[in-house]
Amino acid sequence: MGREDQTEEREVLDSIFPEEITDISDTSYRVSIALDVPEVEGEDAEQPTILLEVSYPEEYPDVAPELSISSPPNAPRHPRLDVQEDRERLLETLQPTIEENMGMAMVFTLVSALKENAEELMIERANAVQAEKDRAAAKAEEEENKKFQGTPVNRETFLEWHTKFQKEIQEEEQRQKEEKEAEDKKKKSTKEEKKLTGRQLWERGLAGKGDYDEDGEDALPAVDKLKVTA
Repeated sequence: MGREDQTEEREVLDSIFPEEITDISDTSYRVSIALDVPEVEGEDAEQPTILLEVSYPEEYPDVAPELSISSPPNAPRHPRLDVQEDRERLLETLQPTIEENMGMAMVFTLVSALKENAEELMIERANAVQAEKDRAAAKAEEEENKKFQGTPVNRETFLEWHTKFQKEIQEEEQRQKEEKEAEDKKKKSTKEEKKLTGRQLWERGLAGKGDYDEDGEDALPAVDKLKVTA
């Protein structure tokens, strides 16, 4: 146990992570873990990578390895994962895996667990952001729908509407009636003005032959004979 088990595990890890593992010393190394999470609409960010640094205590695997998490140098900050802020949380998620595998080579299992836990954390945050967007959209839709919602119909609201509707009809009928009466009155007045008697035509200088009766009411007024003097 001890150093022999550490060397054997390290050789196995080399075959599993040929490009991802980097030696730091004889008893420590660093594994690069590329995370794979679904893209979020409107989010323009590269898939993040985290580094798991492993150091073997002399008694490993009978004791837990020393672990540290960091991000690659100059790596851009991902909107759903901040290694500096999330480091302790991610390390805590590895404790159950360490306890379950005590006495056995566990680094591969730890790498797998760290990758899964980090991806789940990012997915949870993406879901939370999407849920907030959905709530905001639902609220906006609800406010928009209120513009098209009428008053709930029951007996009282129906009777109120019916009374108002009947009143509007009566007012409209009265308005139309008054307009018709005014129009009829105007037409009658115009007609009466046009129908003048012969006397009225004569007095207004509008009479011509055929516009009056000699004996009737429309007869022209008598005109005295003019006397012609020498």
